[in-house]
Amino acid sequence: MEWLSAENVVAVGTAFLGIVASGIMVWYERRVPRRKRIGYRVQMDNPIGDDVRRGRAGGAPFGGVRLGLFDEAPDMSDATLVLLRIENDGSQGIDRDDYTGPERHGLTAVFSDRTVRGVSVTQPIDTDHLMDHFTPDRGFGYEDNRLRIPRVPLNRGEHYKLLVLLSGGDVGRPIRMTGGIRDGEVHPNRSATPDEIPPVLSPAARIFTGLLTLSVLVLATIVVARDDSPPPLGCRTGTLTVTGSTAFAPVVETLAKEYEKDCGGADITVEARGSEAGVSALAAIGARSAEDARSVIAFSDGPMGDRLGLHGEKIALSVFTLVVNDGIDLGSRGLTRAEVERLYRGEVGRWSDLNASRPAGLPRLPGLPVVLVSRDAYSGTRQIFQDRVLAGAWEMTPTTSLDCDPLTDKAVAAAARAPVTRCELASTEDVLDKVAAQPGALGYSELTLAAGHKGVRRVPLDGEAASADHLGRYPYRGVEYAYTHRSPAPGSLAAGFLAYLDEGTSQDVIREQGHLPCGRAAGLCD
Repeated sequence: MEWLSAENVVAVGTAFLGIVASGIMVWYERRVPRRKRIGYRVQMDNPIGDDVRRGRAGGAPFGGVRLGLFDEAPDMSDATLVLLRIENDGSQGIDRDDYTGPERHGLTAVFSDRTVRGVSVTQPIDTDHLMDHFTPDRGFGYEDNRLRIPRVPLNRGEHYKLLVLLSGGDVGRPIRMTGGIRDGEVHPNRSATPDEIPPVLSPAARIFTGLLTLSVLVLATIVVARDDSPPPLGCRTGTLTVTGSTAFAPVVETLAKEYEKDCGGADITVEARGSEAGVSALAAIGARSAEDARSVIAFSDGPMGDRLGLHGEKIALSVFTLVVNDGIDLGSRGLTRAEVERLYRGEVGRWSDLNASRPAGLPRLPGLPVVLVSRDAYSGTRQIFQDRVLAGAWEMTPTTSLDCDPLTDKAVAAAARAPVTRCELASTEDVLDKVAAQPGALGYSELTLAAGHKGVRRVPLDGEAASADHLGRYPYRGVEYAYTHRSPAPGSLAAGFLAYLDEGTSQDVIREQGHLPCGRAAGLCD
């Protein structure tokens, strides 16, 4: 289902996370804080005697033993001071009757391994009434390591502090509070020491803030990463086979992948087999089944499908070039069209044979044998070469070799009948590879493919270099056609893909790969 995309799943999941986070916070605010709660904090555990050791629980928060002078009380040389903060950190007030213990007092502070020697009570200015509860009649007092704390009623947020003098133990030893609260709890709180900065947010607020921040970040990522560009014009689904031109194949492969990415459900297969082979295959499929032919497009270098009654659309103007093995330096003049005609008529056996007709100042050509690397008869690149460079003449030299090597037995035997080695290959890439590998080789190719291929030089014609930006009088160029069996049916993937080729982004791709979109090359595609 189209709505079940990764982007939608993430968006829904993120929204759900935000809702859950909000729900958790609402539950926490309404359920957990509504319980009656008394918290206690150890805000100070400090040595004041001159013989106090650090405890195993971490030692004094103020950082070491101090010198104590207790001449009148020599048994206080290991004295320590502990500051306890008792607070109502729930959302309900606590009455005397809310304490659940059977004793007169409400809570008991137990100091491990130490003896209570004295206690002082402090409270905020606005809670003076709390002092009335700290009397022996209410159970306030101490014995051994225990401090009895009265049943002190506390409104929400109220607190008091107990400064306790102890002896006989290490600082940092455990201090715990016993006692209970009806429908609530007594629990320890973490206390900030004087050297620490207290947290700005409570743990609950930090959790809630973290969850909401995560939700916002994920949603922001989706918004930033989301591609809001509209889908291709005429976006369609189904299967489509694109065949034909090997020269235009890189463009078609790139655009097919982009179309599949933008249009979920579109499956486009590219089978570059040569212009005439692709056009002929389309015509044969159409003769058997018009329905099957609807899912095939054949690209052709030149109007090969017109004679077969196929429907053609002009897509781009392609520029081609002759290429020569990089061991042959023809200079900026390159070859004249007359020299090219002589080469392809088989009148030039060695490159040095051209030196007599070349003006002074041009590089001298070596005595390497000329090897013509051609495309097969199904090639649109070859057809345009014959029409526009050879003035309609065929390549007259017969095929003498399968591998374009003039030293093979067949080539040597054929040399008696033809002075030039010539072979035919099935694709543009094959031609470029062979020209690069064979000394003295000459061939032809689509311009962009040749420009990026090592081992070959592009050959100017009559001093005009091949360029899609400045065509001038450069002759070796032709229109790229897209053929269908009939005019593409509305709603078909073939119609959608052809419409996609006319979009601005697609025409940018065509331009980047060395072709001129017919929509932008006014008059040149006519």
